Amino acid sequence: MKIFVDTADLDEIRELASWGIVDGVTTNPTLVARSGRSFKEIIDEIFDIVDGPISLEVVSEKAEDMVKEAESLVSKISEKHRKNIAIKIPINPEGLKAVKVLSKKGIQTNVTLIFSANQALLAAKAGATFVSPFIGRLDDIGQEGMQIVEEIMEMFINYDIETEVIVASIRHPIHVIDAARIGADIATIPPGIIRKMVKHSLTDVGIEKFLKDWKKVKK
Repeated sequence: MKIFVDTADLDEIRELASWGIVDGVTTNPTLVARSGRSFKEIIDEIFDIVDGPISLEVVSEKAEDMVKEAESLVSKISEKHRKNIAIKIPINPEGLKAVKVLSKKGIQTNVTLIFSANQALLAAKAGATFVSPFIGRLDDIGQEGMQIVEEIMEMFINYDIETEVIVASIRHPIHVIDAARIGADIATIPPGIIRKMVKHSLTDVGIEKFLKDWKKVKK
């Protein structure tokens, strides 16, 4: 399973990429706004740090405007990085229209705010490169978010659909394990959750013991 980092924090992206575990990045306007830096400055650095799919979101509401905005975003990226850009499009009728057009233009799309397997199927039919089911938000309202990931994966496998599934809105490390067990293509994970994944109290105790024992060894 590929791991994307869900942030626009350049320091976090750079640090986690240095671990050798980051395959891509997902951003959205909220994450970019939190960074306090200009959009152009942020995306240029992200593309330099990570050689993998980078999702950038449009904010237009009409299909024609989404397409124009997507093309504008692509034009802002240096030619060597354009293969990695994926345009985040919301799942609604206008979004599907935009995905169809962008797909024909060879522009990757990440259809976002997926909350049902039906939505994912329609996005894939329209030509989406990725679909992003938001499991944490479903859990928040009392539904089992991971269930729709299971449904989507089953459908896509049944029909050899090439659209990749990005498990999004991850709240804790168990979500990551569940996504991997189901066979999801990608999990996009906030930096704080990735840091929790690498930690275990027994590991810390073991390292401390090894270091103490090493100090007892005669040099």
